[in-house]
Amino acid sequence: MSEMNPIDVVRIMEMIPHRYPILMVDRIVAFEPGESAVGLKNVTASEPHFQGHFPSFPVMPGVLIVEAMAQTSAILVVQTLGKDAEGKLVYFMTIDEARFRKPVTPGDSLYIHVRKIQSRRNVWKFEAQAKVDDKVVAEAIYSAMIMDK
Repeated sequence: MSEMNPIDVVRIMEMIPHRYPILMVDRIVAFEPGESAVGLKNVTASEPHFQGHFPSFPVMPGVLIVEAMAQTSAILVVQTLGKDAEGKLVYFMTIDEARFRKPVTPGDSLYIHVRKIQSRRNVWKFEAQAKVDDKVVAEAIYSAMIMDK
């Protein structure tokens, strides 16, 4: 992956339409145009889903980890396609082979590694791994379609 200045959350919000509390990427720390990206999500106890999932042992829901993967992929797509793609919506089409290996809890730094498998016109397919302390906590293969609003 190429060295780059991190893409911060302000720039991320220019690129994709997600906002708190569903914005799941705080920063892009590595990027290779058209190929791969690494996003960072700093997991904090103040996030609303921890009130009910689970109060005595807060665990980040797997669906939100997959959402972080999708958002990192959307940023890769937008950064690759350029300004014309900013603000467009990226919709899930498939989610395959999702595996959750270890709980993600407040205080964790979740690194989301995404790699493009293929792209045809506006449909992109990715594989992703989410890691905490260099250990895989979740992984999935999925496809998405980029569309105008």
